[in-house]
Amino acid sequence: MIGFYKKHVAYLQEASVNPDRRRYAVPEEGPRHYIDLEKYGDSAAWKLPRTLGEARKILTDDTLQTHGSLPWHLARVHGSLRDAFAVRDVDRILRLSAELGHYVADAHVPLHTTTNYDGQLTGQVGIHALWESRLPELFHERYQFWVGSAVYIPDVQKYAWDVVQGTHLLVDSVLRMERQVRARLGEEKYGFETKGKQTARVVAPGYAAAYHAALDGMVERQMRKSVRTLGCFWYTAWVDAGQPDLKALLDYTPTEEELRLRREELAKWKAKRFGARPHEQE
Repeated sequence: MIGFYKKHVAYLQEASVNPDRRRYAVPEEGPRHYIDLEKYGDSAAWKLPRTLGEARKILTDDTLQTHGSLPWHLARVHGSLRDAFAVRDVDRILRLSAELGHYVADAHVPLHTTTNYDGQLTGQVGIHALWESRLPELFHERYQFWVGSAVYIPDVQKYAWDVVQGTHLLVDSVLRMERQVRARLGEEKYGFETKGKQTARVVAPGYAAAYHAALDGMVERQMRKSVRTLGCFWYTAWVDAGQPDLKALLDYTPTEEELRLRREELAKWKAKRFGARPHEQE
């Protein structure tokens, strides 16, 4: 798959921020980026229904809209990407691949899994941007992002929840380590930096370095995990779609009529209208 994705890497980088842009235009978009696990009750990450269909049997749409739906949405976008591969819709494959990367990254940020998403409940406002933006901005050149080959995921929905569970376990450390650094360097937290013609108040490099050191590689580990997870999601979607020849799609855009026919064929397959052997009917 690497040839296909490398050719379109510039587009993937640009389109990966589309979900954030959409948050300001589509009311349903915001909750897809997070899940406030505490609001769903004790041990929610281990007890909530794994599929969105099951969740909607016990949770209202208002609840999902208020407290987030990130792990469920991950599986939903993955399914859409699989379908795009199946009909060989190049534009849709690329758009969904990029957007899936955004949601996968969100799922690896601890503060996307908690009600205390910006430290507002513990007097640590601004920690969200510090963890997910300022630290990578300052230290990403030290990180190693080679994570090896992707592997097939037998149960994407379970895997999405496993990711969120693991991420949520880091919330306490994210908050506690910042409090400890602030206790030592409180007066040295902020400074000013000029970018272009603008001067902005930012977390000082020294404070950021102390926090980064206290986290002991957490940001890099989470970024590496997100890279690997995204690769596995892309690979699994491609395999489940029948492994279409991506080399044939490098310089090919199907006609709208061709896409319509492929979508109709896919819809018939998903409706299970054709006979199958017993082991193929599950």
